[in-house]
Amino acid sequence: MNPVSQSAAQFAGGGMQDEQAESWRQQPLERQGSFGPRLPPNLDTNRDAAGEPDEIDKLKAKLMSAWNNVKYGWAVKSKTSFNKISPVTVLGHSYQLNSEDEVERFRLAFVSRIWLTYRKEFPQLEGSTWTTDCGWGCMLRSGQMLLAQGLVLHLMPRDWAWPDAQQLTDVDFEVFRPRSPVRAGGVPIPSFGSQRGTNTPERALSSSQAPKSSLKKRPESARDRQAEPNHRKLVNWFGDQPPAPFGVHQLVEIGKGSGKKAGDWYGPSIVAHILRKAVAKTSVVQNLAIYVAQDCTVYKEDVAHLCDPSLSQSPPDPSHQTWKSVIILVPVRLGGEALNPSYTECVKNILKLECCIGIIGGKPKHSLYFIGFQDEQLLFLDPHYCQAVVDVTEANSSLESFHCSAPKKMPFSRMDPSCTIGFYAKNKKDFESLCSAVSSALSSSKEKYPIFTFVDGQSQDYGLEGHSSNHSAPASHILPPGKLSRSNTRRSSDDFVFL
Repeated sequence: MNPVSQSAAQFAGGGMQDEQAESWRQQPLERQGSFGPRLPPNLDTNRDAAGEPDEIDKLKAKLMSAWNNVKYGWAVKSKTSFNKISPVTVLGHSYQLNSEDEVERFRLAFVSRIWLTYRKEFPQLEGSTWTTDCGWGCMLRSGQMLLAQGLVLHLMPRDWAWPDAQQLTDVDFEVFRPRSPVRAGGVPIPSFGSQRGTNTPERALSSSQAPKSSLKKRPESARDRQAEPNHRKLVNWFGDQPPAPFGVHQLVEIGKGSGKKAGDWYGPSIVAHILRKAVAKTSVVQNLAIYVAQDCTVYKEDVAHLCDPSLSQSPPDPSHQTWKSVIILVPVRLGGEALNPSYTECVKNILKLECCIGIIGGKPKHSLYFIGFQDEQLLFLDPHYCQAVVDVTEANSSLESFHCSAPKKMPFSRMDPSCTIGFYAKNKKDFESLCSAVSSALSSSKEKYPIFTFVDGQSQDYGLEGHSSNHSAPASHILPPGKLSRSNTRRSSDDFVFL
């Protein structure tokens, strides 16, 4: 059993890593995946030679699994600091951490997000010897978290909070006030009336250091408790068992259609299409569709036909009133080799929207799920923590390992420019509001052209008949008629268009 608690885990890159892993990172980029280095040749579990004994293949998989379990399962305790002056934004909600009530609101909002990480010892993935996704499945896990947030909005009450969050230890973070707004890294001062000696350095009060009685607990909502069966059902859909519609087994199987297999790394664009196919394939989720934007463009009429199939009838059925809820996924690239700083403010404004369900991307070769920010730091959930598989089909199985109690931050400047942005609209009116709100957020970019656009009409109106949403990666950006093209200033990319 791993002796490191999840609140003590320093999930991203700070854990113990052996010299072999570090030296392999220095290999040329062409030998690395989009979000993680390729496996060292002597540990590659792919069969390069026909007829390789299955026992050797299994041994290699076990060695790689053991190596990754050590790499991602052990970590040094790391505490994240949040200042009291600047608000913290989490998926459209803002928290000013200058009072006990606000700290508790933030704590519940963070802990209630569905956290999906590496798992080990699950049933063998079909056509492979893998019994873990540790070391290669981080983007799939980030995609699962993005979809899970969309399903929370789809199935759970508005502003739902996990009622059993109280059973977790207090979220492990520090709250402090900088000496001045200019010096955000100033020496922290006591929070919430904590005691300090007259000659001792000023110290921050962490959530875990605060007396249990000092943090007011949010009264349990009867509505949230009644929704708990839906919460458990939702987590069950992401279980690490072959039948789970959004589990790793199903996502890997769907990914084969895009040329991916277990052990490969997945980019955020391909994962967007895998999620779309997974939702379309299953019947467990009712009245929901996923739309993946083409060429950094959301075609409103295409979304309308997806949400209201009667529009495709000839003539349209005026009596048909059903409009499916929709998750909109937009694969983009926010720069060349690094994030273009001109897009930082725009990303912030997107994360401030209630219709936003987050961003999957990460830092180079390291996938993360971004859910908010404070100042110039992104707030994220990290899948790079290897946990034992949980049989969520058992009625009383613990859900604690599906909720994170240690928020993490990283500078915007370290964000990989390749990412997929997610939104959710419950009905037609919400979709119209989404188009307006997101367009306004996109206009805040300092760049002349937005990250992506909403246009009327269908994709074929702009000569895109051959680029259906079934494709696993977007084509080069095609602007609607009448707009200037910047194709001469863009470089090509396997998965993304450069902006």
